[in-house]
Amino acid sequence: MGETQEKVDLLLKNGRLINVLSGEIYKTDVAINGTQIFGLGTYPARKIINLKNQYLAPGFIDGHVHIESSLVTPAEFARTVLPLGTTTVICDPHEIANVLGLTGIKYVMESNKITPIEIFVMLPSCVPATHLETSGATLTSRHLKPLMKHPDVLGLAEMMNYPGVISRHPEVLKKIKLAQNKIIDGHAPGLTGPPLAAYIRAGITSDHECTTRAEALEKLRSGMYLMIREGSAAKNLTELLKIITPLNSRRCFFVTDDRHPADLLKEGHLNFIVKKAVRSGLNPVQAIQMATINTAAYFRLKKLGAIAPGYQADLVVLDNLKNFRIRQVYKKGQLVAQDGFIKKKCHYESRCPPGRSNLIKNTIKLNRLTPERFQIKAQIATESGQVNKIRVIGIVPGQIITREIITTPTVQNGLVVSDPKRDILKIAVVERHRRTGRVGLGFVKGIGLKKGALASSVAHDSHNIIVVGTNDADMLKAVQVLGQSSGGQVLVVNGQIPAHLPLTIAGLISDRPIREVAQKIKLLNRMAHRLGCKLTDPFMTLSFLALAPVPELKLTDRGLVAVKQFRIVPLLV
Repeated sequence: MGETQEKVDLLLKNGRLINVLSGEIYKTDVAINGTQIFGLGTYPARKIINLKNQYLAPGFIDGHVHIESSLVTPAEFARTVLPLGTTTVICDPHEIANVLGLTGIKYVMESNKITPIEIFVMLPSCVPATHLETSGATLTSRHLKPLMKHPDVLGLAEMMNYPGVISRHPEVLKKIKLAQNKIIDGHAPGLTGPPLAAYIRAGITSDHECTTRAEALEKLRSGMYLMIREGSAAKNLTELLKIITPLNSRRCFFVTDDRHPADLLKEGHLNFIVKKAVRSGLNPVQAIQMATINTAAYFRLKKLGAIAPGYQADLVVLDNLKNFRIRQVYKKGQLVAQDGFIKKKCHYESRCPPGRSNLIKNTIKLNRLTPERFQIKAQIATESGQVNKIRVIGIVPGQIITREIITTPTVQNGLVVSDPKRDILKIAVVERHRRTGRVGLGFVKGIGLKKGALASSVAHDSHNIIVVGTNDADMLKAVQVLGQSSGGQVLVVNGQIPAHLPLTIAGLISDRPIREVAQKIKLLNRMAHRLGCKLTDPFMTLSFLALAPVPELKLTDRGLVAVKQFRIVPLLV
């Protein structure tokens, strides 16, 4: 017996459907009943909305994002990206887990109850990210096992410990086995040849760290799904689009990874990536597929990512396929945003979920620091009688990878010091979780600061306090300010504090609205530029200089990390 022709709840009439299943664009009506797509074509309806030939696409899905990197709460993040067409995100709460462990993961998962988008979780695989740093927590397979059965958990997040996978480290293999019936994401920058094959054989099926066409093509040929990242720090879209064809694009999808408040407000979220991809020459249907159905298929979200009978009614109305302006957003059949603003009254709390407030604040724990902790004594090489050369972290503009530079240091009164004229500045990572008093010291080239110091408690992945400066006194003051304010980002010059953004939730997140956060970040960056900094977003770049799993030379509280050798190396050569 057929279905009776009772009226559906809503008929979207006269729209041009971007059908990501068939790869077509054609004019049709879309019937919605409850939270689902009821059918394509004309149906009797209680309510009819005339789309007037506008385009209709599935809601966008971000396949890999650290919500904490937006520096706002999950609820505030959701309210920001929903009017931009993002209706679902797959997040890795790796950042907050490195500070708070399971408490941090549960904070994000419980936030799903008060956000207007759907948040699925990939459980962090590397807490801490490496043994070469001090984090606020350690998560083993035993800790993760109870959460793996949760319906919002889709699998294991980016496996950064690729040496552990390849060498078959027992605990790493236990985590992989734990997720063997779910999804296991990869994170293997520069991995190639037999080591890459071993990494994939372990069950890892994707990668978002490709920066070159050759690397991306090898991983595609080896069976991996390619996550094409266009975030605030790492921008890989332009380079990787060069290998995308109609024959391989279904194995590729878009992710943001880290997208900061100013970029979300000025450029957008996935809508910006889709627009940029199309302007770079990608077919519009392929671009929409890579923001919707491809992502849903990879994560086995069977009812998301398309507009077809039985799919969840998450839809985006676009005015055209050039500027991709979002006119309307529907979530589970309800109009929730229109022309950039939340339409439906969404459940929203800027605070954390009940019962978590006391657990996620006051996470900065420092020993008393003195100026001597930032001093580096010069050494004379016995054979040559010359001052030993030093290893310097070389910033690569637009990337989170760095280069190792060997150079002669600047020495004053027997101490190796910053040299702003050569753009070689002292950098330190101060342990902030366990009051160990540990401080890792090094130098960095490419920041350009002529005066003062910058410091942040956002320092991937263990989120100790990272500080760079032209002098020890301002560096010390900057760290002390963050200790007193429960974390954040600060600029200090001559002992004064012209700009400061408190991040009171885990030292990573503000409980303030995103526009207020963006304004404070804008002030921080503007002041840094006045002091000579040449980076577009210096605090964002600073936050990745402690990221030990990403080549080539990084700094943690334990010292300089030679990433390819995966070991601590001395500053003085």
